[in-house]
Amino acid sequence: MVKDILAPGLRVIFCGINPGLSSAGTGFPFAHPANRFWKVIHQAGFTDRQLKPEEAEHLLDFRCGVTKFVDRPTVQANEVKLQEMRSGGRKLIEKIEDYQPSALAILGKQAFEQGFSQRGAQWGKQTFTIGGTQIWVLPNPSGLSRISLEKLVQAYRELDDALVVRGL
Repeated sequence: MVKDILAPGLRVIFCGINPGLSSAGTGFPFAHPANRFWKVIHQAGFTDRQLKPEEAEHLLDFRCGVTKFVDRPTVQANEVKLQEMRSGGRKLIEKIEDYQPSALAILGKQAFEQGFSQRGAQWGKQTFTIGGTQIWVLPNPSGLSRISLEKLVQAYRELDDALVVRGL
């Protein structure tokens, strides 16, 4: 089981789709060696060094957290059923209402659209909010994603910059 890493008052909570088998095996989020999450959030400015998956709890030191739509591990995220995503979206809204981070970063357009029953999502900040929490849609850092590391970092840095402008 991969635990959420959450606390009140975070700058951002990053939300993945579900754990891969590497994460399920280790208990740490974004544990597959091909996953670029840890490298991207460091290069985008969220952490002062590149954390390892087993150091995930240290995200809280940087006022960041992680969660997911679905607890069930799969080989690939496309194995997650639409109904699981919708149910996960409802639970995610409750978590965000409880913890009230400044921003929620959904990792993937399809995840956002399925989890929140939305259509035509664009990258970046959404008009949709959960209370005072801004919603951002960022590219998924999975090793299966074809987006370049440079483009990933640029997208995540836009969120970090927006939070800095807000004094967060």
